[in-house]
Amino acid sequence: MPVERPMPTTARPQHFCADKGYDFDDVRELIFDWGYTAHIKSRGQEREACRKLPGYRARRWVVERTHSWMNRFRRLLIRWEKKAKNYLAFLHLACAYITHRAAKVLG
Repeated sequence: MPVERPMPTTARPQHFCADKGYDFDDVRELIFDWGYTAHIKSRGQEREACRKLPGYRARRWVVERTHSWMNRFRRLLIRWEKKAKNYLAFLHLACAYITHRAAKVLG
């Protein structure tokens, strides 16, 4: 069921969080034209934070981290299944395994 995007107002602006790959003037202008408030780390900003703040760790985005976890499953990385239902079943199995492991149920 599609959900319509609420119109941004000054009291409730819409935010767009992105990584350094989106740090271009054209992209920032497009995000502004669409009505979003951009939150984009500039190139070199994390490197500076690592130098200045002791114990600072670079922040990985949730989607990138999840894709990295998914790539550990060869059956998903290289699609061997011909049927979409079989591939979807393995995708759900991998997601369940990742969630189970993230919950630290087995130790």
